[in-house]
Amino acid sequence: MSLFDVSRWSLRAFAGLVLACALPAHAQIYTGTNDSGAVVLSNFQTNETPDVVVEGPAVAASVLPVTSAMVTPAPDARPAVRLAPMIEMVAQETSISPHLLHAVISVESGYDANAVSRKGAQGLMQLMPQTAQRFGVHNALDPADNVRGGARYLKWLLDYFNGDLRLVLAAYNAGEIEVVKAGYRIPPFKETRDYVPKVLARINLPLPS
Repeated sequence: MSLFDVSRWSLRAFAGLVLACALPAHAQIYTGTNDSGAVVLSNFQTNETPDVVVEGPAVAASVLPVTSAMVTPAPDARPAVRLAPMIEMVAQETSISPHLLHAVISVESGYDANAVSRKGAQGLMQLMPQTAQRFGVHNALDPADNVRGGARYLKWLLDYFNGDLRLVLAAYNAGEIEVVKAGYRIPPFKETRDYVPKVLARINLPLPS
């Protein structure tokens, strides 16, 4: 699959670029947006690219050179694959679905074990210092320690909210107190209301292997 992030291009301009390139007969190009709101094109239909923007057969025209300044390759999937055995191990230890762990990690950090947010959240599962301490994490930048703490927090939230995954994810993002204050509903924060469906959309995706 070939994915290109075209956040610097309008959809019309990028579609023009695609049409300007020589494509095989019956090639189809799909479009959508990624988590950051950037327009994405692919030669396969995916969750991120559900809509057809160029329908085959494509019209070949003069080829416009494509440079690295124009497009950015798809994100490297190797960190997810490399971390998959550890995530599976933690999932078994904590009785948490590995699909849920992968989904949260993907949205929280993009599998960057060294990620630190502006608010101070750290590591793969973006644990705040107080949450890390609460669930026995000694080094939040250690991948296994971080994921184990995040899994314990998710398990606690699943018990607290009686398995309601939407509330669990809202609480993971905003804190359980905010969910309670909102009347056991998703709090009225844009970040949280965007976060919950992003994670839910990833839960049924195939695990890295």
